[in-house]
Amino acid sequence: MKKWQHKSLLILVLLSLVGVEAKAQESYDPDAKFFEARKLILDGKRDEGRKIAKMVLEKYPNYSDFHILIGRSYSWDGKYDSASYYLDQAITISPQYEDAYLAYIDNLFYAEDYDKAREIIDLGLEKIGPVSNNLSYRLSRYHYYTEDYKEALKIANELFSKNAKIDGLLNYIRAVQRWTRINAVGATYDFDSFRGALTPWNTYSVYGRTRTNLTGSIIGRITHSNRFDGSGTQYEVDAFPSLGENSYGYINLGVSNAFFFPSFRFGGSVFWNLKKAWEIEGGYRLLMFTENTHIYTGSLGKYTGNWWINLRLNYIPGQDGSSTSGNLQARYYFKGPEDFFSAQFSTGVSPDEENRDFQSQLLNSYRLRLGYQHLWTDRWMGFGFVGYSQDQISSNVFRNNLNVSIGTEFRF
Repeated sequence: MKKWQHKSLLILVLLSLVGVEAKAQESYDPDAKFFEARKLILDGKRDEGRKIAKMVLEKYPNYSDFHILIGRSYSWDGKYDSASYYLDQAITISPQYEDAYLAYIDNLFYAEDYDKAREIIDLGLEKIGPVSNNLSYRLSRYHYYTEDYKEALKIANELFSKNAKIDGLLNYIRAVQRWTRINAVGATYDFDSFRGALTPWNTYSVYGRTRTNLTGSIIGRITHSNRFDGSGTQYEVDAFPSLGENSYGYINLGVSNAFFFPSFRFGGSVFWNLKKAWEIEGGYRLLMFTENTHIYTGSLGKYTGNWWINLRLNYIPGQDGSSTSGNLQARYYFKGPEDFFSAQFSTGVSPDEENRDFQSQLLNSYRLRLGYQHLWTDRWMGFGFVGYSQDQISSNVFRNNLNVSIGTEFRF
């Protein structure tokens, strides 16, 4: 009898241990599981991460962050219907949780379901209110996707004026501006003094800008200059065609009858807008003087907060050896995306700097330039720049140059 009692007791102990172990397995910190599942999903192990997230939801069905995590992961995989299922639940569970609306709207943008996206944007603004800069930004994106570019730009400019902390906002505004139908005329004047080495240069320019669906923004420019005791005129056209949502081009064509301008010039570049507000460019320039000059150019730019920083490098091959030039530029935007202070440092001569002497064989060249641009009204804009450069002509001959540039633009 005692023998059976001992066996029964042993069985009860084992069963209790199994129960304790099972209970221990079911008891876990859901927050820790969230970060575990999130790491797996971000590392590309989507199925493993979703498995953990769904397991937690069985015990904590109202944990909306798990619904959002699963929804975003399905959206990244292109499974937009599955994503919408979980993101819709997240909004139902937490109707005032901004992250749920943002994830749902982003998924609908990926799926190009803009009607539903507008419905969720309106619901979010109703539940949370217009204080949500992120929802207002999605509203701007909605107008952009539905080709109401003026309204998209209006909302984006309002966000910028409020100093909204939205990553890549300036870069987005620049992209929208390329689609707005802005007509403008403008004029510039450049004065260059060489401290007695040369007579001063005076350069005048007038331009007009419009936009077409084929060319994007297109600019016609006439530049007249007095240099080296001579004068001449250059005629140019610039175009910025769109190459898709995240890319655009640049084309420049020009002719001139002046010996200090190229008789023919051509330029072409392709710009790509990357994640995290980065922009890269690759391009080519041709300047036809007595001899043709070929330039290969590239740049890397970054929008961060109110700053835009850009580094440009140029490579110029030649029969007597190649040369390089570089340009580092920074802008600080203060009131709106048209208002900035700028600083620029360059070495060598860039083909895009038309008020520089590109024909002389310079040993070294350095330039510092400061600028200011401000949109006075909705129609009038003004800008001014001052720069100082030193060009080394030979081993012991240097040419110092002070440049002052002013201009204005009227939009209609």
